[in-house]
Amino acid sequence: MLDRRSTLLAAAGFASLVAGPRVLVAAEYMSIDAAQRAAFPSADRFEEIALSLTAPQRQAVAAQAGPQPPHRSLRAWRATQKDALLGHVFVDEVIGREDFITYSSSIDVAGKLGPVEVLAYRESHGGEIRGAAWRDQFRGRDDLSGLRFGTDIKNIAGATLSCEHVTQGVRWILALWQVSLRAAASGAS
Repeated sequence: MLDRRSTLLAAAGFASLVAGPRVLVAAEYMSIDAAQRAAFPSADRFEEIALSLTAPQRQAVAAQAGPQPPHRSLRAWRATQKDALLGHVFVDEVIGREDFITYSSSIDVAGKLGPVEVLAYRESHGGEIRGAAWRDQFRGRDDLSGLRFGTDIKNIAGATLSCEHVTQGVRWILALWQVSLRAAASGAS
């Protein structure tokens, strides 16, 4: 009996060595400045703005956007060219499976989304969301009813939570723009 137990313990120890620890891949792919330039190449200025919502605005955004993954931070910039508003660039972080994904999204003055850019990815799996085919699914969308995960925005096998949470984050950004920034953008166009 002792020999069998020793053999099983040795096998379990060997299996844990072969499997090894979980490898976390943390990579920075794009700076905020590069994301801004990718969204609005003709802009000559990016001015960071404070996003302060009233309680009714927060409720309206939540009602429109639906369920949200935990957000750590959200920053926004006005993109202008010769003082004319071109749109807004947003940088957000949502949890993937276990860690945060930093991404950017943009909305022009007509309310149309630009592609999503992945700035930093810190997960061991699911980095395929960096692919242009997945990110470009957001481009040109301007209606929350056409921005649903699994229906309008397709999943990538092995990156389900990353895809879902980034989509939820972009929905929140579009709803926030519609509730609090659309009027200023409409006056600029």
